[in-house]
Amino acid sequence: MMSAFSHLLSVHKLKSRTHSRAHLFHCLFLLLILLFPFSGSQAANRPQGLSPRDQAQALLQQLTPEERVGQLFLVTFQGSEAGSQTPIYDLIVNHYIGGVVLLAKNDNFSSDLEGLDQVQGHNRQLQLDRWAASQQTHQSPSGEAFTPSYIPLFIATSQEGDGYPNDQILNGLTPLPDQMAIGATWNPALAEQAGAVLGKELSALGINMLLGPSLDVLETLQQESGNGLGTRSFGGDPFWVGKMGKAFITGVHQGSQGKIAVVAKHFPGIGSADRLPQEEVATVRKSLEQLENFDLAPFYDVTGNAPSPQATADALLTSHIRYQGFQGNIRATTRPISFDQQAFNLLMTLPPLAAWRQNGGVVISDDLGSKAVRRFFELTNPSQPFDIRRVALNAFLAGNDLLYLGDVTSEENRDAYTTIIDVLAFFSQKYREDPAFAQRVDEAVLRILTLKYRLYGTFSLVYTLPPTEGIEPLSHTSQVPFEIAREAATLISPSLAELEDAIPDPPNRNERIVFITDARSAKQCSQCSEQPILAVDALQQAVIRLYGPQAGRLITPYFLTSYSYQDLIKLLEGDESTFQMQRDLRRANWVVFAMLDVTSNNPTSQALHRFLAERPDLFQQKRLIVFAFNAPYFLDATNISKLTAYYALYSKGPSFIDVAARLLFRELRPAGALPVTVPGIGYDLFSATQPDPKQTITLQLDLPEPHTPEATGTPEPQPTPVFNVGNIIPVRTGVILDHNGHPVPDGTQVMFIATLNGEASGLPQTVSTQNGIARTTIQVNAPGVLEIRAESEPAKVSQILHFEIPGGPETHTTTTPTETPTLTPTIVFVPTPLPTAVNAQTSPLQTRPYFSDWLVIMFLVSGLSIASYKLSAYLAQVRWGVRSGFLVLIGGLLAYSYLALGLPGARHLMDTSGAWGIVLVTLLGCGLGILIAWGWRALLIPKKPQG
Repeated sequence: MMSAFSHLLSVHKLKSRTHSRAHLFHCLFLLLILLFPFSGSQAANRPQGLSPRDQAQALLQQLTPEERVGQLFLVTFQGSEAGSQTPIYDLIVNHYIGGVVLLAKNDNFSSDLEGLDQVQGHNRQLQLDRWAASQQTHQSPSGEAFTPSYIPLFIATSQEGDGYPNDQILNGLTPLPDQMAIGATWNPALAEQAGAVLGKELSALGINMLLGPSLDVLETLQQESGNGLGTRSFGGDPFWVGKMGKAFITGVHQGSQGKIAVVAKHFPGIGSADRLPQEEVATVRKSLEQLENFDLAPFYDVTGNAPSPQATADALLTSHIRYQGFQGNIRATTRPISFDQQAFNLLMTLPPLAAWRQNGGVVISDDLGSKAVRRFFELTNPSQPFDIRRVALNAFLAGNDLLYLGDVTSEENRDAYTTIIDVLAFFSQKYREDPAFAQRVDEAVLRILTLKYRLYGTFSLVYTLPPTEGIEPLSHTSQVPFEIAREAATLISPSLAELEDAIPDPPNRNERIVFITDARSAKQCSQCSEQPILAVDALQQAVIRLYGPQAGRLITPYFLTSYSYQDLIKLLEGDESTFQMQRDLRRANWVVFAMLDVTSNNPTSQALHRFLAERPDLFQQKRLIVFAFNAPYFLDATNISKLTAYYALYSKGPSFIDVAARLLFRELRPAGALPVTVPGIGYDLFSATQPDPKQTITLQLDLPEPHTPEATGTPEPQPTPVFNVGNIIPVRTGVILDHNGHPVPDGTQVMFIATLNGEASGLPQTVSTQNGIARTTIQVNAPGVLEIRAESEPAKVSQILHFEIPGGPETHTTTTPTETPTLTPTIVFVPTPLPTAVNAQTSPLQTRPYFSDWLVIMFLVSGLSIASYKLSAYLAQVRWGVRSGFLVLIGGLLAYSYLALGLPGARHLMDTSGAWGIVLVTLLGCGLGILIAWGWRALLIPKKPQG
């Protein structure tokens, strides 16, 4: 009781500036909770040991239709106040809404109070308002009195990294990077660490639902106009997006101690959209099969195929996107997936999603009040005004459990608040009148309540309110952003070797550097002051701090100057006030650009393109460096060809600016690799993630790990297995690497090829990789020399496993293929790597004669046979020419067969003489054929009498 009292007392102190009526209201609540601490909380004393679903089922039975319907909605609201006179208070207390979404554009985060204390205090007040409903007697529409149950709110926001516009909270939290920066590290451990930092900090603020991460596979690049994803995606490869998504979600759950519901978006994926999803519903030409192999793969990885509960998304946010050819008919187009019941149900029958749904997975609609939704319904029903009630009903019946109502004003209502009340009343009335609809509502509410019980275990203010002391230890965890920045930094052009030749040394104290930055600013709220997104002198200040007079004196601050893109536009347009900038550029040794995204609605962002095209006189014979602090694909091949170096940083946080400075001074080597296709340098992500042909694929027996005694810590020596006829040999590759040096995606095809005594032993076996490794088994069918190698296009070179399969009784007892090998201490397994990338058929470890030997012999024998025929026909008769030719052919082939069958002496001759020995023996066979032919003729033709 005293703990709850202290929580509420701290809220009272934080909200002391609110109006007097709210102040009195809070004081009354302090008294109430002191005297009757949890009297209205019907869920607080649930029997322990029940599953979240059982608890939810029990609570559901106690809820009125209005309470059930209220749980279906996430709403937005204006301002950062939640007092008793505000609309959001009424929606929470009297209409039992399920949750709220906090957005910077709605001024939910203001600067009236100090930083994070204001955010946490606001969120505590929202939960307290919800608790207030359970302390009052309400009256249902039928006139019955009841006391509402206490059900905590979802308090949701999106925090996608890299500040404005991806983040809602711009100040106070660790400046984490965006998803593409994380993807460029190709390191899931860093994704997990970033998620853990975010989960810990948001949870401490009282936020319990994260609208993210985005699991879109970026296929259509945003250049000028596009899908609006930019750097909000982990990349363009489905495998790696899923891998990073799993790690990030795991981190959020761990950092928040399971108190944040993670919502993966934008299901089923908008990475192929060709326009901004907020502006217009995009149409994508893809079948369900294509979606499964590409866009849906990351969502599978965090739902039914997730490796653990922590890696599993709690909910999916459906996007307003439609598909042409979804079920094979290219002429048929779905409605937006968020409103198409047939298409939605078809998706949810896919095994990974069906399993996740069966375990309580929640589906949330995207904003139903967005401009894209309005345009779609206005175009499809031009004679009818936009009716949010019908829109919400369509979304709910399509399969969404939780409906996100953003700016949902309609022509009939003057504001969003009135509209939301109208929607709630419409749903409540339909619940009472339509049993089928009521059943669908109960099903959705059960999922929502189950998720809330998973977050809190029991519904009590002690567990719901974030403790005020939890915010004190929050501090900027700079190490995680810096590690991500260091591993993400990518040299786009030229190659590292070419860069070493072009710039052998970094800037020195006597060289002048001009920094030109796409400087932008933003506001945390409409009444807040402007703050820089990327300051005009950010890179210059980082260079001075790291290499200036206080840090090694590698540069002279006087020789450094900074200008903005706006200054450069003025220069390009001939503004006389830019005389000094033009003078500095002419005198500069280095010109360094800090670049953000390039969009048609921001003409200033085109400054670098115009500079490269219009003023080559100002950068020729200089070292021109570009750092892309956003997406890396805004420059084309012509622009890139004019640069000395082009780096991708992907994010613009302080750590990334520091890393850019260190790259400029060659203190760091760029360690990242592009996670998306970049046409300007001909970089294709699909090709880059294929096996590297320069590698030698390692092979080994796929045996259990040797036992390591605890006393010694040294693995016990294992006997080398001997395989007999009928045994099964388990083999596996090592980790197969792609062109960037990372494990190839799961599903990469690997072909195992077995040869016995130089001949193919059955058909090649094709298997798929898992974590970069491919496994298979090879059956031993006969004695001799068995060799196994592997190929994975375009990588064709591998080690060769060499086995001497003994003969004897085992060769005559062909048992079942599941027979296990006999273990003996005899060492007969010798993995031998090929020294160079040569054709495996020419390996000295293979058994002669090779196919190439056979081919040479066939040409040789055929030529000698024809020559013998012509010579004999000319000297004697045609019939003797035919006989001679055939005998030469037979003699040569018999001699070659002697060697191929390995008859006595053959193996020694081939081992010592190689191919020349085979040719010599074959020639002897052909010569023997000629002698037989001429001897035959001499016996049949009588000699002429003498004299």
